[in-house]
Amino acid sequence: MNEHDLLWAMLPEGLEQFFELKQFEKDQNKFRIVLIEKNIIPDDLPKEYQGKVIINTVLDNIIIDDFPIRGRKGEILLKRRSWKFKGVDKMLKRDIRLTADGTKLEKEFADFLKELDRF
Repeated sequence: MNEHDLLWAMLPEGLEQFFELKQFEKDQNKFRIVLIEKNIIPDDLPKEYQGKVIINTVLDNIIIDDFPIRGRKGEILLKRRSWKFKGVDKMLKRDIRLTADGTKLEKEFADFLKELDRF
């Protein structure tokens, strides 16, 4: 197993389908994994986008808190992609559920904290 495989093994399942590993950072306080969404248009385009030309792509940063790693805060920095189509007012963004509802916590981490709270 190489470094790349190890990082993907630590991340929530299914992310590799939509994201590429850009880098990872480690300092005294945090361990951050940076992922960039692949520039692949979703297959199931809503009707309003079908047959339209893409005129712009925008990346938005989202930070998700994850399990601590070796005493450091664990973070996943996602660079989420949105596409602008000619003749359509709103941007298209892939629907990927990454966090627990109402939080900025990765779903498994939120479940872990809930379970801890029971004890």
